[in-house]
Amino acid sequence: MRLKLFQKFFLATALIVLFSISVMILLLSFFLNQYLTESKFESLHKCCDEIAGVAKALTAESREPAAYQQMLASLSDIADTDIFIAKEDGSILVCACDKWKEEGHCDHSDHILSKEELTDEKSEQIETLGFYHQPRYVVRQPLLDSAGNTVGTVFAAAPVSSIRSLLSAISKLYIFSAILPLILMFFAIYAMTYRLTNPLKQMSEATRAMAKGDFSKRIPVTSDDEIGELAVSFNQMTNSLARLEGMRKSFVANVSHELKTPMTTIGGFIDGILDGTIEPDKQKEYLTIVSEEVKRLSRLVQSMLSMAKLESGEFVLRPGLFDFRELLCTIVISQEQRIEAKDIRIEGLDGIDSISVNADRDLIHQVIYNLVDNAIKFTDESGTISFRAEGDAKRLVFSISNTGKGIPEKELPLVFERFYKVDKSRSSDKNSTGLGLYIVKTIVKAHGGGITVKSRENADTEFTVTLPTAFKQKGS
Repeated sequence: MRLKLFQKFFLATALIVLFSISVMILLLSFFLNQYLTESKFESLHKCCDEIAGVAKALTAESREPAAYQQMLASLSDIADTDIFIAKEDGSILVCACDKWKEEGHCDHSDHILSKEELTDEKSEQIETLGFYHQPRYVVRQPLLDSAGNTVGTVFAAAPVSSIRSLLSAISKLYIFSAILPLILMFFAIYAMTYRLTNPLKQMSEATRAMAKGDFSKRIPVTSDDEIGELAVSFNQMTNSLARLEGMRKSFVANVSHELKTPMTTIGGFIDGILDGTIEPDKQKEYLTIVSEEVKRLSRLVQSMLSMAKLESGEFVLRPGLFDFRELLCTIVISQEQRIEAKDIRIEGLDGIDSISVNADRDLIHQVIYNLVDNAIKFTDESGTISFRAEGDAKRLVFSISNTGKGIPEKELPLVFERFYKVDKSRSSDKNSTGLGLYIVKTIVKAHGGGITVKSRENADTEFTVTLPTAFKQKGS
């Protein structure tokens, strides 16, 4: 079964928390057990030292069991410890328990300690001594008389179960005291995990919707952290994809329309000539129209090829030094017939000084040509086209303005889009493909420059191009 990201994150975090708490309990138990064991052995040693000190002070005649009984019983009660003294032969001389006091013998005295148990090299260890059913902490210490002779061995023993019971109680207390924080922690982990993974889940749903063509879904931005930034970026990407999808649909529709109209015209006229519908004396006129439509198709295809190359980055800039004023004048002179036909007045051209520019001359020629062509096309009869150009060692600023209907303010940001035409009625304009300004902007941007437009309705329109005069190829 494939776990979702939310489940993986929550389980991983919960396991880490549980593992950490388990390790803490184990370490606490270990160190606490060490501490309590050492404390217990230290207490047993003190009991043995106390008895050994008293035994040393006793004379041989007074070293009778009764002399030890009261002291052993007192120490046993205080330390909660079994204390007894064994003779050198392993028999029990005296025991601190009440049964020995009353009857003179007990369960301990019924057992004879072995030599190994009397003389074990380790003075302290956990063992049963043969008569304990459960392991005990055992400390043994030789009893010496005033002359330094060994007269027996004192044993102090405490049950291990008491320490283990204490450890168990402490562990239970720790666990029970941690239950409430653990519950709160798991709720916090759940909420945090949900908050982290829910935007990702929404993004996943949105991407599946986008794959089906639905770009309407957006991710709510509920924080300003990395997840919030990701949501913002995702929404921006969705907006861009939505715009691109709209542009794609518009592109297909425009291309279909632009290609369909001339092809229909060409096909209709040729069929009319072939089947005799068009009379021979009018065939030249209609063949001229067919020729114009073919040229229109050629311009459209060429523009689309240029656009494709510019967008894919396949074209290579070939910068060279040329005179911008000379190039501008050449283009304007080439349009002299169109300018005179509309009685357009040209201003500012003679006031432009010679400006040297290091750029791709052919592409800049296309930029200026498209701008001049647009200006002539949309200038009213007897209107004015004005030029202005200024340059220095760093950049060139070129402006071209024309009188006319102008561009509505709300449409100004769209004039550089592909196939965009301000006046929709001009979509039938056989000299327009709707790609000119898009290509202009792309070429200018490739040179590291920029282009802007401003317009007043029923007044004028001005395009301003900024170019670096010393173009540097990227990576150079």
